[in-house]
Amino acid sequence: MANAVDAKTLDESTLLEIYGKMVLSRTLDERIWMLNRQGKAAIMASSQGHEAAQIGSVYALRRGTDQFYIYYRDLAVMLTLGMTPREIMLGFTAKVGEPLSGARQFPTHGAYPELGLINLSNVIATQLPQAVGAALAIRMRREDGIVIAYFGDGASSFGDTHEAMNFAAIHRLPVIFMCENNKYATSVPQHRQMAVDSVASRAEGYGMPGISIDGCDVIAVFEAVSEAASRARNGGGPTLIEAQVERYLPHTSDDDDTRYRPREEIEEARLRDPLKLFGERLMAMGILDNAASEHIYSEARAEVNAVTDYR
Repeated sequence: MANAVDAKTLDESTLLEIYGKMVLSRTLDERIWMLNRQGKAAIMASSQGHEAAQIGSVYALRRGTDQFYIYYRDLAVMLTLGMTPREIMLGFTAKVGEPLSGARQFPTHGAYPELGLINLSNVIATQLPQAVGAALAIRMRREDGIVIAYFGDGASSFGDTHEAMNFAAIHRLPVIFMCENNKYATSVPQHRQMAVDSVASRAEGYGMPGISIDGCDVIAVFEAVSEAASRARNGGGPTLIEAQVERYLPHTSDDDDTRYRPREEIEEARLRDPLKLFGERLMAMGILDNAASEHIYSEARAEVNAVTDYR
């Protein structure tokens, strides 16, 4: 996997691999949502609209060395790190063989140490101080790895987030704070939960760099996380990255977003679909065509159908 900052280090096969991961994540996400609606799968927080931020960030880091503290909406991170669609489906259907917690936890929660994947609680923002503790352990052991902590814009207003960022900045710990800002904390829009224009602007108060990027642009995400990772590995301390993403579905499968969100807003957000944007970009580069794209979608459907049948 490429680790350099320059996106040109992502060769054609890697770019197609990233696109395939995005398609597989969306296909699996849609299937689990459908199964939930049929009463066959547990509650779900969809990652649709977040795929570029999640997958691009993983490709910028080192699987097997770095640690990933995710939150409940990070299905695409799990897939990209190496969890299989079958393993993820087992969690949503509470079946034997689910590797995170033996299907005893909220879906997507538990730990997969071999992949560096940790998601211990769905209590908002608790993963941030945990991630900072892991980064401190890396520093004390003089190891090369770094930690990335994923969270939503709503979590950025929690006390755990403040304490984690403050401690990490003081001690210049090797951690990246990755905020997936879909502009809604459950039903509360961003302008009603913070007085600043961006989450990234809060970084200055902690004494760390903060950057706001287009989280629907997988290459922009790769570049930003690569730079933050290089800084962390070289003793430069933490970085706060705010990835501006979109949320296409309700907060969870138990939520009714028609009560607080206009349909026109969602339709406008879908114009920034990361799969559509990246597919068009690859076609413009001559790497992808319609036939190849349909083949990728067909393979994803077949893989998801197989794990649905297994269920």
